[in-house]
Amino acid sequence: MAVKIKLKRLGKIRAPHYRIIIADSRTRRDGRAIEEIGLYHPVQNPSRIEVDADRVAYWLGVGAQPTEPVLAILKKTGDWQKFKGEPAPAPLLQPEPKPDHSGLFEAVSAKAGDEPKGEAITPKAKKADKKDESDSSESTEG
Repeated sequence: MAVKIKLKRLGKIRAPHYRIIIADSRTRRDGRAIEEIGLYHPVQNPSRIEVDADRVAYWLGVGAQPTEPVLAILKKTGDWQKFKGEPAPAPLLQPEPKPDHSGLFEAVSAKAGDEPKGEAITPKAKKADKKDESDSSESTEG
């Protein structure tokens, strides 16, 4: 029996998250799993990757083959290099949080002296008034 290490998709349509599972290669993507060995949440910033390194080492040792996406995850966590006997990769870098520009916006608007002037109201002409004007202009002309 060929055993694969693959991703099992969970979550909503535009918010997927995955479990890293051990399954028979003939089962469907979200089918029955032999064992769950990790999590992968790509939508979170930064992506959340949790892998049980001991179980990965065991399953790779007994001949389980990772799929391409799982292989990429294992290379990022360093489990693949550990299995192959290669040097570990550099640790994953956390992206810096984006600066908050709301203070800058408030400073610029205060410097310009822009005070809110209230609501922007445009008077609407009533259709009945337009009809009356057009009727009166026609009657005076003719």
